[in-house]
Amino acid sequence: MAPTSTTQSEVPEADTAPAVGPAIRLAGVTKSFRTGSETVRAVNGVDLEIERGEFFSLLGPSGCGKTTTMRMIAGFEDPTGGVVHLDGRDVTGVAANHRDVNMVFQSYALFPHMSVADNVAFGLRRKRVPKAEVTRRVGRMLDLVELGNRAKHRPSQLSGGQQQRVALARALVNEPSALLLDEPLGALDLKLRQSMQVELKRIQREVGITFVYVTHDQGEALTMSDRIAVMNNGVVEQLGAPAEIYERPATRFVADFIGTSNLVRGVVGAAAGRLWKVEVADGSTALVAELPGTVTTGSHIHLTVRPEKIHIGTDRPEGDVSRVPGTVAETVYTGAATQYQVDIGGGEEITVYRQNASGSTLVADRGERVWLSWRPEHSYALPS
Repeated sequence: MAPTSTTQSEVPEADTAPAVGPAIRLAGVTKSFRTGSETVRAVNGVDLEIERGEFFSLLGPSGCGKTTTMRMIAGFEDPTGGVVHLDGRDVTGVAANHRDVNMVFQSYALFPHMSVADNVAFGLRRKRVPKAEVTRRVGRMLDLVELGNRAKHRPSQLSGGQQQRVALARALVNEPSALLLDEPLGALDLKLRQSMQVELKRIQREVGITFVYVTHDQGEALTMSDRIAVMNNGVVEQLGAPAEIYERPATRFVADFIGTSNLVRGVVGAAAGRLWKVEVADGSTALVAELPGTVTTGSHIHLTVRPEKIHIGTDRPEGDVSRVPGTVAETVYTGAATQYQVDIGGGEEITVYRQNASGSTLVADRGERVWLSWRPEHSYALPS
């Protein structure tokens, strides 16, 4: 978005030296809105550092503050408090068109009367980039998004996924230091959306530009991101790599929001060697390998364990595993797996996924008694 009257060849050598530090840094950023007589704080003291060349996602439900946070990075919203840095420069009061970032929205906003190539070239021509340079950069970008053979087509002749790739090429051709993407795949059908997730990650890896991606879709964030900031009620509840957030959620909200997780009430009992016993449901015992620092013997907790980590069978399991009996309340065939809803007593149900291998049959049907088991390192205790 940042306009300039110079071409690449005219930029002084000193200005092309690689910058150091994070690409984007937010320090204590807040944003409040007035709604009638009330003040609503949409973003509440967010601190973030987004590294260069990173695919970073802001993930959370509607109204959590993720889009407002992105709009403050872009310059479309001014923070009520805090500081925004881009490439080490304080841009808190700098207008959007003077920030070296571009933004891609869910609506493609392509010019219908222009060809694909002209759409991509639009920003470069407004900057008065020489014609030969425009041709070179547009061609490179269209090849990158695999639309080189559609350069002369109009947007109406393209599919939704192809139009989104044109919008992406138009943003990338300006070579911004960061690209901001606000739920850009939301208008696509499921299969195309999944295909575009892989394409976006490939493109980001090839161009090496920092991507900041806003989404409410956990699958999108887990698939594409190097790191994820999970937001809720204007704050970052957890920041980390996808595997870390999925396997070791820091809060009940994160455990419940990311994928499918079982949250079972329990009470921490005595240590059993290197493990801790947790009493759940009607006196059953689960084992955990680690407790958070605030949790001790006698603490009421929520035990979280992912459905795919749980083994279901009719025989009582042996060894150092969590052992919980229950009754099958429901079975659902989903194609790749069968989902079991198991009543373990005390008003608690546990969801189990069992992969449908060749020739597999139901372990148990509705109303039958089963045993659930999982390894201690696959469950995690969260303060109640």
